[in-house]
Amino acid sequence: AAMPITASSGSAAFAKARPDLDGLIKRRFFYRQAFEIYGGVAGFYTYGPPGAAVKQNLLALWRKHFVIEENLMEVDDTNIMPHDVLFTSGHVERFNDFIVKDSSDANRFWRADKLLEEVMEAKMADKACTPEQKVEYQKVHAQADAYSAEQLSQVFAQYGIKAPESGAELTPPEEFNLMFATPIGPSGMIQGYLRPETAQGIFLNFKFCLEQNNYAMPFGIAQVGKAFRNEIAPRSGLIRQREFTQAEIEYFVHPQKKAHPKFAAVGSLQLELLPSPQQLAAQPAVRMSLAEAVAAGTVANETLGFFIGRTYQFLVRAGCKAEHIRFRQHLPDEMAHYACDCWDAEIEMSLGWVECVGIADRSAYDLTVHAKATNTPLIAEEPFEVPVKVERYGLSKKAAAALGKSFKKDAKRVTGKLDEMSAEELKALKATAEAEGKVSLTVSDCGGSDTFEIANELLVFEATTTIMHVEKYTPNVIEPSFGIDRILTAIYEHTYSVRAKEGDAPEEPPPKKGDKKDSAADAKPGVLAFPPEVAPYKCVVLPLDMRIVRECEYAGMRDALRATLSEQGLQYKVDESGASIGKRYARSDELGIPFAITVDEDCLKQFKADAASATATLRERDSTRQVRLPLSTIAQTVAQLCSASSLTWDELDADSAGTGADPKVAYLKQMGVEEALSAAVTALAKEKPADPMKWLSARFAAL
Repeated sequence: AAMPITASSGSAAFAKARPDLDGLIKRRFFYRQAFEIYGGVAGFYTYGPPGAAVKQNLLALWRKHFVIEENLMEVDDTNIMPHDVLFTSGHVERFNDFIVKDSSDANRFWRADKLLEEVMEAKMADKACTPEQKVEYQKVHAQADAYSAEQLSQVFAQYGIKAPESGAELTPPEEFNLMFATPIGPSGMIQGYLRPETAQGIFLNFKFCLEQNNYAMPFGIAQVGKAFRNEIAPRSGLIRQREFTQAEIEYFVHPQKKAHPKFAAVGSLQLELLPSPQQLAAQPAVRMSLAEAVAAGTVANETLGFFIGRTYQFLVRAGCKAEHIRFRQHLPDEMAHYACDCWDAEIEMSLGWVECVGIADRSAYDLTVHAKATNTPLIAEEPFEVPVKVERYGLSKKAAAALGKSFKKDAKRVTGKLDEMSAEELKALKATAEAEGKVSLTVSDCGGSDTFEIANELLVFEATTTIMHVEKYTPNVIEPSFGIDRILTAIYEHTYSVRAKEGDAPEEPPPKKGDKKDSAADAKPGVLAFPPEVAPYKCVVLPLDMRIVRECEYAGMRDALRATLSEQGLQYKVDESGASIGKRYARSDELGIPFAITVDEDCLKQFKADAASATATLRERDSTRQVRLPLSTIAQTVAQLCSASSLTWDELDADSAGTGADPKVAYLKQMGVEEALSAAVTALAKEKPADPMKWLSARFAAL
């Protein structure tokens, strides 16, 4: 697909590199189209070994960054949900996209808003487009997914939009529900759906998680899992799939208390923000701190601002380039009717700006509708500092009891509806009942829509005054929702580069006649500079050449190294193929492996003489620099470099060279004392002599 005209020169660079990146991803099996040997089905992808590892490491990082650091709870709910749950949440009626079809061929169809966006992008790319027209097209582009069916029809007619392939007229936009329906049970009488989001499983279990949190507010619940949407036109690889992974947080707060105790920690972050007024005026994003945005009311509250800041920090930590991240506010017509404010974290990549995270203040909508549908109180409580007088106008206790006898199984629905009505509405209802002797009351809920006739004598209302010591309220919720697969796409694009052959990668000899052709021979030397926390493998173990592999001591040394890597919890690979060391470095760079442990002749000689004194080289992927370290501690060093530890490669490199270090330490390194001491201590721990000092003295005397 052509790059959107709304994208920047940075996005153009990603688009230029994308064909080479696609070749690497497919060749090294990061991911491929699912069911490929059967021809594949659009919208489904399979992650291969390195891709699955990157994804799991990204999720592990997400859990560290949010679940652990923010002390969230986590649930794991089902992928299939019954009709009543998703009817109550609004998904059955409103989880739709608009579809348009080619009037000459019903098998050709498009998602209406995306087709409109593509047409606007083409118009903006036209050399004849005037500045005034570009502003007009940008406004239409920005509102494409907020238009109603009628508005879409008008806009399509205004710009003469036809079926792209045939030029035929398009059918009027129709709603298409995106949920996958599935019967539950052998009879199929229970209607179910594959969940379209992970959020509903959190709301359904709010009550039980609140109990486990000792009823303390505020608090957050997270869930990671698959979601399913029957997309009209899945495309662009992992960007728009029919089965994908979400990571969501529902952070529950008091409706009037949305300050966050840790907001100051992110308040100074300078971010690219695109508020709705800028979009409607076709103006560029503005740069401001989160503290300024919250103070100005651009961002609704501190808790929303806090999660915007934490989301930005996570994306950068995961490998996205900071200069290609912005936060776009939903337009008024685009925002859900119940939402107070909503921002999308958009990441610029080859397709332009792509929504990857939604961060919304969903008010109390979800808990309210589920509580009403199930007659289950989904509320929180906290004591008033000073008792409060509450005046209420509603059914008397005797009237409620009489309604129960009269309506039996429907009594809760009737009294529930009356409880929701205001004093003015109840008085008007009573006046009608007195005038006509009865009144009709319509109740619409997950039980259906029914009308009940209530006799006047059953409607007895009274005003009461109660002293309240505890406030009961339905919490509001701030929801950050992460599209993991989309974030992965950005990470691949932002970390990919091509570099010339490095000094340690000698030219390959020409292939001999009859040699099998390397399928990757024509591929460019790509590098995926994943952050170590996300990389699929943390290191690769490489014997310098096959002579090393053939040495009888090598296997024991390799197995001991593998054991220490496993003890440190490190994912790793061993490459003992006959390819040159340079080619094997290049292979590991393609996989994004940050470190390579190279075993050479010196290492093997040292190991033969005294295993504890053996050293090997550690190569860093991005700089290609190498340092020599004790083999006995190299796994621990890699673990530090691949974790949240403060140790960096530059510090390790400087220490190894003796630069920037304490002069005394540098001297000990230079003279080999530190290495000898380390080997001696390792041997001492292994031998466990009765007199350690005497044993050490004898060892050093023999040097």
